[in-house]
Amino acid sequence: MRRVIAFLAMVFGMFMAILDIQIVSASLSEIQAGLGAGQDEIAWVQTSYLIAEVIMIPLSGILARILSTRVLFSISAAGFTLASALASTATTIDQMIIYRAIQGFIGGGMIPSVFAAAFTVFPRSKRPIVSPMIGLVATLAPTIGPTVGGYISHALSWHWLFLINIVPGIAVTLAAWTLIDFDKPERNLIKSFDWWGLLGMAAFLGSLEYVLEEGPANDWLSDASIAGFAALMTIGAILFFYRAFAAKLPVVDLRAFSDVNFAFGSVFSFVMGVGLYGLTYLYPLYLSTVRGYDSLMIGEAMFVSGLCMFLTAPVAGALSARMDLRLMLLIGFVGFGSGTWIMTGMTADWDFDEILLPQILRGVSLMLCMVPINNLALGTLPPERMKNASGLFNLTRNLGGAVGLAVINTILNNRDDMHYARLAESVNWANRSALDTLESLSRTFSTQGLPGDDAAVSQLTAIVQQQAWVMSFIDVFWFMTALFVGLALAAILMRKPENATAGGGH
Repeated sequence: MRRVIAFLAMVFGMFMAILDIQIVSASLSEIQAGLGAGQDEIAWVQTSYLIAEVIMIPLSGILARILSTRVLFSISAAGFTLASALASTATTIDQMIIYRAIQGFIGGGMIPSVFAAAFTVFPRSKRPIVSPMIGLVATLAPTIGPTVGGYISHALSWHWLFLINIVPGIAVTLAAWTLIDFDKPERNLIKSFDWWGLLGMAAFLGSLEYVLEEGPANDWLSDASIAGFAALMTIGAILFFYRAFAAKLPVVDLRAFSDVNFAFGSVFSFVMGVGLYGLTYLYPLYLSTVRGYDSLMIGEAMFVSGLCMFLTAPVAGALSARMDLRLMLLIGFVGFGSGTWIMTGMTADWDFDEILLPQILRGVSLMLCMVPINNLALGTLPPERMKNASGLFNLTRNLGGAVGLAVINTILNNRDDMHYARLAESVNWANRSALDTLESLSRTFSTQGLPGDDAAVSQLTAIVQQQAWVMSFIDVFWFMTALFVGLALAAILMRKPENATAGGGH
């Protein structure tokens, strides 16, 4: 019972760390106004957190071995809580960026620890219960983040986005320190710690995250800072991969990828990151830019997916104990693809009712995919490799999200420019329909006492821009549909996991 309570405390800590990314992203405009920050500065509130977190996640494997799960998780929970308190006191954008980086780095140690504990502490017979639990937390937190963030920033103030972490954070820290007894520290490993490997990994992953975050908005390598970070990323990658194979105790042991199931599971996890973070980004973007929703309205509209995940989690756990995992993956990816395919028929008039079914399909499919992916990737690894592997596994999901958002933003920007140019070509003085619309708008504005012709041209330009946006969204949803159909085919072609039993799904 003690270990179950300890594990539940760890799961709640992971939930806080993942949720924190999305509740803040939903309320960046309020933070920007509160700190008097510029548009280019406020993005660093998220970027600094993500860069720091993506470095810590793979590093947590070796740290858990050196310090023990108990010490690492307790320090991570306490540090995350303290950094949250500091972020709530920030009065300048520079302070906020520093506090967010600390929050992301220290808090990142909680996430892989939960996955490692789930597959080492509990017997295989408990996996249909434990795996859906961590899968639900890993996917539900990013999905309900906009809802929670919208409610907090509207009802209270942006400071409470961080203050809300303090009491639960203290409780998680105390529970972790008191109850976790999963393993013993291996402090002798610190003598062999690969500092050069750590430096290479930090330069590689940190620069990669920055390039992916900032690239779409700054025309990639034509921007001097992005080109500089791309060069640093290349140097860091060379050093990191060299040390990964040359060092006696590499900071990240890449040998986990020699396990076929783990390698396949990591690929699926990467693409799941694209679907999870990509769709969590796309739906709110459509609702705000095309439909004019505010953050609270977006949060309420997005709640459907979170509710579906919550209801599907126990079903997914039960199915994983009875069904071929490849079939579960196939059903999940087909459901994902069906939802994005429905969205390819969207118009500028689509509202909550029209996106309801795609959101339901997304929520159900996420859980049907996440549970077998977790079991596939981590279920067959020996306990001594679990800590390191769980860090790599979570890294693939985060990198999938970062790569997916970069690709989605690039497609949106490029296709929006193309569609706008084509639409603008057809809206000319030879187009009778366009002239009729212009005259009608001009008369309407004139009766309201506005300069009719100028207002009509502005309104017609806005309509063309809106249609270009909608068409670019459709292009992205086609891309996502093709991606998930491809994954469904890959699930069919996979080798059936060994030792497939009712007890563990393998």
